[in-house]
Amino acid sequence: MTVPTVQLNDGNTIPQLGFGVFLVEPVEAERIVSEALETGYRHIDTAAIYRNEEGVGRAIAASGIPRDELFVTTKLYNSDQGTQSAYDAMQLSLEKLGLERVNLYLIHWPSPAQDRYVESWRALEQLRKRGQTVSIGVSNFMVPHLERLLAETDTVPAVNQIELHPYHQQPEVTAFGAEHGIATEAWGPLGQGKYPLLELPEITAIADAHGKSAAQVVLRWHLQQGHIVFPKSNRRERMVENFDLFDFELSADEQASITAMERAGRVGGDPFEVK
Repeated sequence: MTVPTVQLNDGNTIPQLGFGVFLVEPVEAERIVSEALETGYRHIDTAAIYRNEEGVGRAIAASGIPRDELFVTTKLYNSDQGTQSAYDAMQLSLEKLGLERVNLYLIHWPSPAQDRYVESWRALEQLRKRGQTVSIGVSNFMVPHLERLLAETDTVPAVNQIELHPYHQQPEVTAFGAEHGIATEAWGPLGQGKYPLLELPEITAIADAHGKSAAQVVLRWHLQQGHIVFPKSNRRERMVENFDLFDFELSADEQASITAMERAGRVGGDPFEVK
């Protein structure tokens, strides 16, 4: 199974489907990531604040998969924003992962109360020049945050990783990204179980029509929207299911029926308020 890639604005590419490890317990991370790699995932999304970078790194080392076949993302947390602290945080993440570089390094939240995300972005520009990350991007940035980066720095983010699922599609942010060549990554693509997405008739009817699960239908919707998506699961059978998305396609009407579910239903933190 060959996962499609998305072309980034810096000339690099990223697998459109990956595996996320948010809320994966550190003691379980090595096993779970190993199973994901065995399933076929080659794009792993972690973060310093998840506290499982070491387990991710052990799984990568044990896999025997050549480094150039893997895409690894980690993130700078709010408490490490700033110039030197960002340098130190990156070094610590690389040591925990057992890697010389990551493929993508993100500012995890804008944390506007600190007002250090522009300074931090300039630090990420330097980290890329040092070869410690191939690409740089942001996470949970809204249009005002992106506009400020574009106005005050030299680099357009390669990606913006945002909460995105059928109830909360953030059309203003995704449109701004598309206009400026910023790829959209969707976290919480299935709504994190915080509303009955997979039981809604709009979804289950499409699933029945294709002989697929409701989760597969929503993930396929994301892919056809052009989103980069990385569902997570602690169970191998669900990992396999989430990876099995490339033998069917939603019709334009099916896509539209899911898109019509938008209701600004955020289930995670508000980027203007998270400190």
